[in-house]
Amino acid sequence: MSRTLGRTTWTDHWAPTRRPLLAVPVGACEQHGPHLPLDTDIRIATALAHSLADKYDDGDVLVAPPLTITSSGEHASFPGTLSIGAEVMEHLVVELVRSADWSAGVVLVNGHGGNRIPVERAVRLLEAEHRRALAWWPRVDGGDLHAGETETSMMLALAPDLVRPAAAEPGNTAPLADLIDAMRAGGVRAVSENGVLGDPRGASASHGRAILARLSIDLVAAVDEWWQ
Repeated sequence: MSRTLGRTTWTDHWAPTRRPLLAVPVGACEQHGPHLPLDTDIRIATALAHSLADKYDDGDVLVAPPLTITSSGEHASFPGTLSIGAEVMEHLVVELVRSADWSAGVVLVNGHGGNRIPVERAVRLLEAEHRRALAWWPRVDGGDLHAGETETSMMLALAPDLVRPAAAEPGNTAPLADLIDAMRAGGVRAVSENGVLGDPRGASASHGRAILARLSIDLVAAVDEWWQ
């Protein structure tokens, strides 16, 4: 059976003794500086969700269609960004997981930090309803915040044809703790004119592959611990 939900039929999921785990990539459609595409978070989250499915027996983990427009209000002042807001995002996740009661549980593979609060609120409600849902977030030691070396490296590994190296330029490289108050008041534009929080100029595909490999290991370990 395919590891991609959309390529299966409903009859593939009828056997009550073998219910699959559903991995939902949670991305965003938002600016990623002048050098990365708007769907960067979608591509990274989807790649990691497929890496999870690849680690299990065929059919044990299915990758759902990604959530492509989510909570990206902090990027709203940049053209191309689309957002449904935090409240709608929370309700969307709740209803999505409720609709997946036919599965063994749902893993939300998150690629956009702006979704953290609504997704975690949704998961708390779902757990109170005795539904199985896990929100997983990538953590890169020493990584930068947005559209810097970390994300640019991963995109060079995943979709190099969509990266514009000649347009890559540094943005604000200060730590999040120094920026968060200004960002809450005025969004990313208040702290970075080009939308970059980091410096993408040292990015490489080899570094991106290494980051993705480590994140895949972390994701599998988190799911193994949760899904017992």
